[in-house]
Amino acid sequence: MYYGILFEKIEETDFPAGYYYAHVPALGLTTHGLGIEGARDAAVDLIKLWIAEKKANGEPVNMPSASLY
Repeated sequence: MYYGILFEKIEETDFPAGYYYAHVPALGLTTHGLGIEGARDAAVDLIKLWIAEKKANGEPVNMPSASLY
């Protein structure tokens, strides 16, 4: 499964410079990390944890929707 991740530079003053949000719209998840790679890694970890938690509770997992490149 592949989920799209949308990156957004964090402009808020309470975050150090260089941090990005990583949004996973198909799952309604958001995390952040240092640089795009850090945000991507955090999003991948969050997606894995989210799927594992859903499966552990017998809940359905939202399949990724089609995306345009």
